[in-house]
This record gives sequence, C-alpha cells and structure tokens, in this order.
Amino acid sequence: MIVAGFGCRSGASERSLQAALGAHGEAVAALATLTHRQALLAPLASALGLPLILVDPAAVAAVNTPTQSAASLAAHGTGSVAEAVALIAAGPGAQLAASRIISPDGQATCALARGVSS
Repeated sequence: MIVAGFGCRSGASERSLQAALGAHGEAVAALATLTHRQALLAPLASALGLPLILVDPAAVAAVNTPTQSAASLAAHGTGSVAEAVALIAAGPGAQLAASRIISPDGQATCALARGVSS
C-alpha cells in the first residue's frame, strides 16, 4: 500500500495539495496528514475516494526523515512532516517511496511511503 503524506500551511488550497500529489505521478491507496490539518485534506480525500489517515503531531517528532527542513524541525521536531506522516500512516516497517515534493506555490508538500505487504 502506498500512502501519500502531506505537510501544508494553514492557508493551503486543494489545488496546492493536488499539485504536490500529482507531481509524484503514482497511484496511492490513502492520504495522511496531521490531525489539525484534517479540514484542509478532507475535500481532496473525498474527491479522490481515498481514506484520510490522521496522525498526532506529537508522533512525527520521533521520525527521522531524509529531508531536513529547518522550519519543519522548529515547528514539529522532524525534518519533513510529509515524509513523517507518510511513514507513520503506512505502518511499521514502511519505507519512503518518494521524498517530499513542494507544490509550485510553496503551500503544500507531499511524500510517498510504501507499507510492508503481509
């Protein structure tokens, strides 16, 4: 299962989120984001017919990511919220399938993680 994890600013539009996701060009089984960003991601998840997995912000601080954004480190204790939520949502043993991509307007990021098949 491939999960698309999102990090975004509070004013991110559905268009920004879609652009970040679309840049990967890969089909996903679910979307994931921080709990307080649910209202921003729910319309996209609904439009795509995909489940939205919500991740507690405290959980991302324990995730070491290849991308190291100073802003993300300061705000959330992880180098990339998108990468961290994708890995958490994809489950134990998940691996990053694609590092974060930033939307053209800089409002959203999206990374992909592949869960372990059982």
